[in-house]
Amino acid sequence: MSTEGLTADEIDDLARRAQSGDRDALEDLLAAVQPRALRVCRGVLPHLADAEDACQEALINIAGKIGSWGGQSRFTTWMHVVAVNAARSTYRRLKNQAVPVETAPLERPDPRTTSVIAGTRLDLLEAMETLERDHPKYVEPLMLRDVYGLPYDEIATLVGVPLGTIKAQIHHGRKLARPLLRGDA
Repeated sequence: MSTEGLTADEIDDLARRAQSGDRDALEDLLAAVQPRALRVCRGVLPHLADAEDACQEALINIAGKIGSWGGQSRFTTWMHVVAVNAARSTYRRLKNQAVPVETAPLERPDPRTTSVIAGTRLDLLEAMETLERDHPKYVEPLMLRDVYGLPYDEIATLVGVPLGTIKAQIHHGRKLARPLLRGDA
């Protein structure tokens, strides 16, 4: 089966067949979502090899946890969260393995040429790590909305909480993240 250009309905159908134990459907599903999972991981991890490692972890998690997809949202929405979590996990692992290097302090990024969200993706990841440690319930909705642009209703369905609660969590998460991104914390 060619997996290029599958519609969301076709991907959902493959996922349902894979959930019921169809190994061929699982292989086709993984091939179909691999490019999307890699794009998600590249959105978090700037180095291609790191993103590829995270994508591989995401595909393994998808294969192992496909039974936890409830079917209330698109499979690709669920897959998106799995890929984000794999990328963040890879980032944490790499950060823990890193050897500190003595260097001169870095200058603050020039606001005229830097993202309004963060100075770098690493600034954003550091802020999300801090937010996750101190206020974990805000991280996933905030990442899904502000980094990956998922609509509020999909996030609410995916996270399993009412739409109003998701909007409030994202609003409060933004308030908590701003000082971390500005370096005020």
